[in-house]
Amino acid sequence: MRQFKTESKKLLDLMINSIYTNKEIFLRELISNASDAVDKLNFKSLTDDSMHVEQGDLAIRIAFDRDARTITISDNGIGMTADELERNLGTIAHSGSEEFKTENAESQGDAIDIIGQFGVGFYSAFMVAKRVRVVSRAFGADEANVWESDGLEGYTIEPGERADHGTDVILTLRDDVAGENGEEGENYSRYLSEWALKDLVKRYSNYVRYPIQMMVTKSRQKPKPEDAGDDYQPEYEDYQELETVNSMTPIWKKRREDVEDADYHEFYKATFHDFEDPARTISFHAEGALEYDALLFIPGRAPFDLYSKDYEKGLALYSSNVMIMEKCADLVPDYYNFVRGVVDSADVSLNISRETLQQNRQLRAIARRIEKRITSDLEDMRDNDREAYEKFFESFGRGLKYGIYASYGAKAGELADLLLFWSAKEQKMVTLAEYVKAMPEDQKAIYYAAGDDRERLAKMPVVTGVLARGYDVLLLTQDVDEFTFQSMREYVAKDCPKVYEDEAAREAAAKAVADGAEPELEDRHLELKNVATGDLDLASEDEKKEAEEATREHSDLFDAMKEALGDNVQKVAVSARLGENDTPAVITTEGPLSLEMEKVLKRGPEGDVEGMPTAQRVLELNGKSPVFGKLVAAQEAGDADKVKLYTGLLYDQALLVEGILPEDPVVFAKNVCELM
Repeated sequence: MRQFKTESKKLLDLMINSIYTNKEIFLRELISNASDAVDKLNFKSLTDDSMHVEQGDLAIRIAFDRDARTITISDNGIGMTADELERNLGTIAHSGSEEFKTENAESQGDAIDIIGQFGVGFYSAFMVAKRVRVVSRAFGADEANVWESDGLEGYTIEPGERADHGTDVILTLRDDVAGENGEEGENYSRYLSEWALKDLVKRYSNYVRYPIQMMVTKSRQKPKPEDAGDDYQPEYEDYQELETVNSMTPIWKKRREDVEDADYHEFYKATFHDFEDPARTISFHAEGALEYDALLFIPGRAPFDLYSKDYEKGLALYSSNVMIMEKCADLVPDYYNFVRGVVDSADVSLNISRETLQQNRQLRAIARRIEKRITSDLEDMRDNDREAYEKFFESFGRGLKYGIYASYGAKAGELADLLLFWSAKEQKMVTLAEYVKAMPEDQKAIYYAAGDDRERLAKMPVVTGVLARGYDVLLLTQDVDEFTFQSMREYVAKDCPKVYEDEAAREAAAKAVADGAEPELEDRHLELKNVATGDLDLASEDEKKEAEEATREHSDLFDAMKEALGDNVQKVAVSARLGENDTPAVITTEGPLSLEMEKVLKRGPEGDVEGMPTAQRVLELNGKSPVFGKLVAAQEAGDADKVKLYTGLLYDQALLVEGILPEDPVVFAKNVCELM
């Protein structure tokens, strides 16, 4: 027996038991080796006129014997001599394929796609096999040779027989191991089935460029006997037929114009197990420092588990048509986690197991390009197929908003223009850019209201008051919406007509445009303002002055109301935003936390934890309402009980308008009855 030419048993044990995380990867590695052997022969035939090879005959075959517990992977490639068996299989980590690529780097071109790099893939066979026998006959040689090993100490090389050039790798599988003490055992017998082997080929090697063939069992109806009666029931029989089980040419390598949409849709549904066509297909080929093909799909609907912790994002990563990772999470950002697809590149540096990437720099470069293409395609859908985009946004918009929030606003520049919100004025979904385009010239902020129901929000006094002044209000109804706006702080509207504060400058600009000049443009930085905050600053100077004077004049009343409400409010004051026909009182907030954000936080897992932040509430009274007159009269009459009763009712009423239950509904009902 010959010894392996390394520090032998220790390194071989590392190869077999430590490099690969998934035992079923063995078939991918052996098929890749077979593909390399066929590629080498193909290349030699293209460069050597004396070698004649029928291209259509090149193939890889898989067979299994359940009784003998063997799996055989055969190819009719270039084969190996005894010396090559010694060099390639007797020396661990020596890659004949890598050596071949280096020697023929200048001439192999696109016709050849050698996969192997490290010279360790073959040894993955020992993860499932207790003995491996390799029978190989080099192209042009008269005899074959047999390499055999149990993967422990060494190997033997002896003369053998093979009818034609190529290689057979015969694996004798390990015995099954029963689980003990609740631990899972090892079922190696699962690989000894037609279905299991076809599944592994489909999953990992479906796009190897040569046919992978297997004898598969099929069923057919037997011929009807001539003497069969009227009650004859058809009989069926099983038979075996050689079948190609891989697709070979990947759809992402084909030019976009050569593929029908129906073909893309069929590939998407079959590969990603969806019953609906994708909403969008993105196919492109990138060249440069990194060359790769990408085929991406935006689903037509959200998967049921998209927003669960069990959902796994990522694109399938292939290298030279061989799947490396089923879901490479680093290829798409979290806010595009719904995108499905494939990226294939022969240029990425893989680690020794070919299960992960070696250089994150390469991955980041691909991911940046993919992200830009997805963004560009979503923008195109938004601008040219609005109905489809609104349907997309209904399913996946939450993730885009969360992308801004999770990045503390850093991703607002890329994602803000993809967001849609309901316009109270336009009565439809609009982008922030569309909101800005439609707003009056004197408007200095984007106004919004947050809540859980659009219809209720539209009726709130703080919303109707802003609408009455001619300004639109965006109605935000998802729990992440206001957190997203808080993270953004402002929206930068690009290329807006310049706003001139000075009247003379405004007139001069208008005249210049009338004379044919291009309007001067600027980027406008617009604050995002919640209409339920106290610093809205929409009232006129007269309205502000009137409210301030009323607050000072009745300071004793407001002190009494503040005392009655205690820590529930920061202060009580006359509102400058409410008109004569508006509600008697509203609750606004000071500081960054709004009432809606407080509600969202309370619904969270730590909502009942002591010390959770709460909104700083302000009770604003409508000084023009008859109710205010009743309050003033009660205070002047010294009726402290009535002031306290009215205060509690107004506060609870304002809470109900905001969609918040009174702190004590029983007391609220009692106070209403007492007033009646």
